[in-house]
Amino acid sequence: MEELIHLDKELFVFLNNLGSKPFDAFWLIITKQLHWTPFFIAVFYMLQRKLGWKNLGIIVLFIAVLITFTDQTTNLFKNHFQRIRPCNDATLASLIRVVKDSDTFSFFSGHASNSMATTTFVFLIIRKYYKHTYLLFFFPLIFAYSRIYLGLHFPGDILTGYLFGGTFGFGCYKIYNHFSKKYNW
Repeated sequence: MEELIHLDKELFVFLNNLGSKPFDAFWLIITKQLHWTPFFIAVFYMLQRKLGWKNLGIIVLFIAVLITFTDQTTNLFKNHFQRIRPCNDATLASLIRVVKDSDTFSFFSGHASNSMATTTFVFLIIRKYYKHTYLLFFFPLIFAYSRIYLGLHFPGDILTGYLFGGTFGFGCYKIYNHFSKKYNW
């Protein structure tokens, strides 16, 4: 386990140091959910166009429950494991760029789990309607990478968040699909 943590820190240092001051403001914008609003509106429009207003409302309800579940579970893990964030790790202080700091815990990333959960859920619903729906996965990739760039999460935090989010996004889709067929949405 120590070797894995060491590799995680080394990969973090490498990825974090790819950044440079001129791009810091860009990544601070990327990391805020609010700034992704046009993207979310476009996805909701795509859903509404193919599935109608009623189904869009049901999907939004499922997404709200999914985000609440993944976010609260992430907080439980963070409080249980209490892994300090890279920006607060004294052993990394002279090796990394800290663009943003936080005093909460690191393991695992809520940004990664929430974005991957919702993307997986939405992807599975609309993949049969649009040819290049897989491009939606750029959202969790870019969104979660911002956390490494800013100095807030280790790559292992991101990967675990992806795994957790993808798993529960898939599970949520299965529940949605079951009820969709049962009630003919």
